[in-house]
This record gives sequence, structure tokens and C-alpha cells, in this order.
Amino acid sequence: MKALAVLSGGLDSTVALAQSLQTKSPVTHAVFFDYGSKHTAREYIAACLVANHYNIPLTRVCLPFSSWGFKSNLLAGQGEIPEGHYEDETMRSTVVPFRNGIMLAIAAGMAESLELDGILIGSHFGDHAVYPDCRQSFNVPMREAIKAGTYRNITLVTPFALNAKWYIVTEGVRLGVPMELTWSCYKGDDKHCGVCGTCVERKEAFVLAAKNTCKEIIDPTEYAE
Repeated sequence: MKALAVLSGGLDSTVALAQSLQTKSPVTHAVFFDYGSKHTAREYIAACLVANHYNIPLTRVCLPFSSWGFKSNLLAGQGEIPEGHYEDETMRSTVVPFRNGIMLAIAAGMAESLELDGILIGSHFGDHAVYPDCRQSFNVPMREAIKAGTYRNITLVTPFALNAKWYIVTEGVRLGVPMELTWSCYKGDDKHCGVCGTCVERKEAFVLAAKNTCKEIIDPTEYAE
């Protein structure tokens, strides 16, 4: 079985891609969705670097969510990116309505056209508190819909659906993933800001990975704060 990866250039999707290459269901193609977020330009650079590192062809798909009337502080030209912990109520303002559902529907069509058998997405357990389309209550019926709606019975693969982000960091270390190439910050400046929800979560993940494995794990990320 060969798969299409939804690759944002972030830590989660990058480690998921690397992990797949060690299995019988390797990623052979990747897709980057440009939906007009504040950090799209920086994410795309990261996705290209990751795809080049693993020698995986990358397709960029543009989705003009803002012009379609989508509301989210994550989108360019809309509200401010909140700072603080990822689970804070304020982070709900960064939800892009049904983003994963839309992306996965497109990815299913691409995978069918490329004659692939699976779609890989790196959403993880830590996202569930904020994002409805990262929960198992979304993944399970979406998996069934994709399988039922494709001739190839394409499988949705969510390897980190029950894992915290620190586990993803440990997997990245184990697999030798170049995590310095990845991007998380929602603000999309030259450096990770260090204070938005995704930066706080990223910092915390490296700390907890070291603590829970009793190993020295260094965060390679350069933070502005």
C-alpha cells in the first residue's frame, strides 16, 4: 500500500511521513494546502524542505478560505493570534471551520487519481481540546466515508490520534527526523515567536519528551522569546 501525506511542514505531519517510510505503507506523494493562513508562506518553505529531504514530490493546493467567507483568527487579514497555552479557551479563535474535512476530501480525490491506497494525516490527541476535526469522533466516520467513496477503498491513516505531542517528538528523535526544518508558529515571522499556542505546545513537547524518556532531547527551534 502506498499513501499520500497531508504535509503542512509541521512537526506532526513530518514525523508521520518519516514513520510511514519505515512501514509497508510508505508515503510516495505529499500535498500542501495553502488556505491563506498567517503562517502559510513559512509553512510552505518548511514543507518543501521536508519533502526535498525525503525525496517526496509535493503538490501545493490553494484554498481561498477568506474569500469564501471563512472566519478564523488564523487566516490572514482577520483577528490576532492569541498567546498562551494551546488548551486555553482563547485558542478556539484559531479554528478554521471543518478545515481537515475539506482537506481530506480533496486528498481522497488526489489519492484515487494517483492510484494510491491511503491518506496520512498527522493530527494528534493534543489537538482534540480545541479542534473538532482532529478528534476520533471525526476521524472514524471520515475514514468510513473516504473508504466508501473511492473505488480503491482508500484508508485514512491517523498514527498519532491517541498520542500526545511529546510522543511525536520522541518518535522524531528515534527516526532521526530533521525537526529543525519543521515549522509550528501561527504568527509566521522569521523565527518562532515562542508565545503563541503552537509555540508553547512545541516547547512543552520537547521538555516532556526528555522528562518521560529520561534522555537528553534538545529542542532545535530558534524562538524570538
